Amino acid sequence: MPYAEALALQRDVAFARLAGRVADDVLLLVQHPPVITLGRSTKAGNLLASSEQLAARGVAMFDVERGGDVTFHGPGQLVGYPIVNLTQHRPDLHWYLRQLEEVMIRTLAACGITATRNQGKTGVWVGDRKIASIGVHARQWVTWHGFALNVTTDLSYFDLMIPCGIQDVVMTSVERELLSAASGPCLAPSPALFDDARERTVTAFASLFDLSPRPADLAVFTADIAS
Repeated sequence: MPYAEALALQRDVAFARLAGRVADDVLLLVQHPPVITLGRSTKAGNLLASSEQLAARGVAMFDVERGGDVTFHGPGQLVGYPIVNLTQHRPDLHWYLRQLEEVMIRTLAACGITATRNQGKTGVWVGDRKIASIGVHARQWVTWHGFALNVTTDLSYFDLMIPCGIQDVVMTSVERELLSAASGPCLAPSPALFDDARERTVTAFASLFDLSPRPADLAVFTADIAS
């Protein structure tokens, strides 16, 4: 889904959630064409590429309201946008960030990858390599924006920036870690790997937020918002 379309959709769902027109929490899971997003904390100099260089690689760019610094989204990366009313869970953004990290940690554990937090740095790591990034926004305790898990992502795109503003960070992916370990219960790196990671993410998210997942018909969903 193009980034602009996904951004408009999650904002619409969030505002409908705030107005009570959408009763349930929603988890949007997408892939994007190559795009760089600049969060509210982006520092000058953390985007290393010029507009000409971005255009040459077909990378779009957006300034957005989420927390955090500069990051990349692209094919092979599982991007999750939870539109969650935290008053129905726990109205605490620090708790929410830790919950999102735990979703990724459990997803990766189900793939045979041991992932951890890095003290003082939001996101999820495998050793000293970063595999998932998180940046959120909330209004009246309703969230949007979310997390990005590198599954089969072309990691060279991260060379265009200082990812999340962390100097000398090494980015990794599920595919790279599985190839390195040559083991694990996830499917071997293949087109099915992304679908497998997505389903494991749904399971982990539902468990941690005490929800029962059910698929949404997007056409019906957007019609409900419009009404």
